[in-house]
Formats: sequence, C-alpha cells, structure tokens
Amino acid sequence: MSIVEPGSFLTLHYRLAGPQGDIINTFNEKPATLSMGSGTLSPAVEQRLLGLAEGTRVVMEIPAGEAFGDHIADMQQWVARKLLNELGDPMEKYAAGDVVQFPTPDGLGSYAGTVLEVGEAGAVLFDFNHPLAGQPVTFEVELIGVL
Repeated sequence: MSIVEPGSFLTLHYRLAGPQGDIINTFNEKPATLSMGSGTLSPAVEQRLLGLAEGTRVVMEIPAGEAFGDHIADMQQWVARKLLNELGDPMEKYAAGDVVQFPTPDGLGSYAGTVLEVGEAGAVLFDFNHPLAGQPVTFEVELIGVL
C-alpha cells in the first residue's frame, strides 16, 4: 500500500470548509489529481497528508490561521476601473462576493481577489487574502490513489 510522501502524485476527493461552509468540495464530482509540493494545497494542508496511506478517509480540524495564514488587512486594495478594463472585459459588472482572477506581472500565473465593495467611480475594493485566511478550517480527504 502506498503512502503520501513529498513529491507524491495523488488522486483524491477533498473538502475545505470554514465556519461559513464549503469553499471546495470534490466528493460529488470527479476526483482531483495533484502533485505534492505543486502549490495546489497550502503547505499546512499538505503537511497533514504526509504519511497517510492510500484508501484513507479522514477529517482534520486545522486551527484558525494555520491553513492559510492570518487575515492581513493590507491585502484589501482598491483597484481603479481603468486597470480593470485593461486586464479584462471593460463591460464587466462587479458585485460583492465575486471572485476575479488577475494575471501575475510576468503573465505566467494568476491570483484571485474577492470583491468587497464597488465604489461610485467604478473602482473596486478587493480582498486578496485566501477566503479561509484567519479562520479555522475543516479538511476532509479520501486518498484514492498515491503514486
């Protein structure tokens, strides 16, 4: 039976939830595949997978701030409508709770921000913290395959 090690390739179902409910849940969908260390899961979540055997199903409670760090107020930023127009669809309408993907400066990746508020001039206040930053997290996992 295979166990999870650094660099393992996993097929799994998992659920990440905070006090307000699920952020992601693959149990009713196709299983996820990921490589340990790829950044798909936070280091604190990956650490809890190490040593688990293929076929394991477990629910773990992770203390507030440990899974995705503390909530940092400075990561809430106003973004001018002009910049949003340059990065995406100028006709896009934003509403509180929307999650928007932004390209990294090198264009090779992306990061997300959650809309908190839309200003009268069209600027948008985004929270670039992970949605579970500063919160306790429930992590449920079923390891289907470990390579």
